[in-house]
Amino acid sequence: MNPAIFREYDVRGVADVDYDVDFARRLGRAYATYVADKNVRRVTVGRDARVTSDKYAEALKDGLRAGGLDVVDLGMCPTPLVYFSLFHLDVDGGIQVTGSHNPPDHNGFKISVGKVSIYGDEIQALRRIVESGAFREAPRGTEERYAIIPAYQDYLIAQFGKLPRRLKVVVDSGNGAAGPVAPRIIAALGCDMHDIYSEPDGRFPNHHPDPTVEENMRDLIATVAADGADLGIAFDGDADRVGLVDHRGRILWGDEMLILFARDILAANPGAVVVSEVKCSQRLYDDIAKHGGRGIMWKAGHSLLKAKMRETKAALGGEMSGHIFFADRYFGYDDAIYAACRMLEIVAKAGRPLAELLADLPPAVNTPEIRVDCSDALKFKIADLAKERFRRAGYDIIDIDGVRVKFPEGWGLIRASNTQPVLVMRFEAANAERLAEYRGVVGQVLDDVKREVG
Repeated sequence: MNPAIFREYDVRGVADVDYDVDFARRLGRAYATYVADKNVRRVTVGRDARVTSDKYAEALKDGLRAGGLDVVDLGMCPTPLVYFSLFHLDVDGGIQVTGSHNPPDHNGFKISVGKVSIYGDEIQALRRIVESGAFREAPRGTEERYAIIPAYQDYLIAQFGKLPRRLKVVVDSGNGAAGPVAPRIIAALGCDMHDIYSEPDGRFPNHHPDPTVEENMRDLIATVAADGADLGIAFDGDADRVGLVDHRGRILWGDEMLILFARDILAANPGAVVVSEVKCSQRLYDDIAKHGGRGIMWKAGHSLLKAKMRETKAALGGEMSGHIFFADRYFGYDDAIYAACRMLEIVAKAGRPLAELLADLPPAVNTPEIRVDCSDALKFKIADLAKERFRRAGYDIIDIDGVRVKFPEGWGLIRASNTQPVLVMRFEAANAERLAEYRGVVGQVLDDVKREVG
């Protein structure tokens, strides 16, 4: 077992390299031990479509049951359906086996205790139990199966009903876990729905299921154009990230989606709190304030965002990556399928094209997320050194997650990814000239620090 797989908010690594089937069994034993004093008796287990997910799920269940827990097997389903099961069923926790948006040879575990995703020190506590092998001994638990997909579909269909305007929509599930779930829901809303890549295939033969990468959106954009569709929706491999394109083929990034979601919520709930993260546009925070809301900038990461939302009683949260969290009318976890339905509802009610709904934003030029390869062993050190360089140089910085450097007409960011061996950068400015200038300043500091650490 590579101990680096215990990350900030999940357990994740290269399947059969960083860990094996026996590790999955021991993780189940460790979970049962960790929750022994937390009144946890019955837990759900789901898995995504990856080639290794079935065997890891089976071993995980064996370990959970060996530790005395009763298991409800949800089968293959998106991660949000495991979260949904925590509210829909009489259970005390859940684990999803998923590699999320990472390469096909990766896999991992998203872990909840009660109705909450664990992270940080709680993840490390599991690591220590796995390493010690001091597992709880208890009578073996039971196993049953539950068909979570139709229950979830019926719940969303009942909440949204028929949209007030028929929309033409293309849905790209990227051969991930959303394929057997999302199309039925969107069609039931009254949409003229064309789905592509809905057949789950953990090899991801058509494109990688990560809608934050423009290359992965090409087929969706082309199909929207060919169909004359109103918009296109993309899901990542486990459907907790959503991607969106308008009828012109322009990608709306997570912070732009958040602007539309926040406006919709603030119209009905003045003063509502919206939590987002350091990669998001300043225009988001300015627009939340303009519409009477309270925007909070926080650390990136689905568990961290959810915890901050609970702390601040926020109605909405979200990330550039397309993780969108609705506490308004929903349960507060990241659910790309639910977010897609909320967006369809907004566009249908507006009576105007999606492309026009952000036309009143002040002009800005920004980059998507820029990922720079950097080893897990060095990425946090490099981000910290860059932060100190900017601090010593007298720049105005935000340092809650890496370093966000404020410039006169924009900002630049360096932070270490919690899920991949990369540094994440993003930039925003009033115009292209300033954007290039700020990228140059931040890029030079990054190059200097990388040389320093060798």
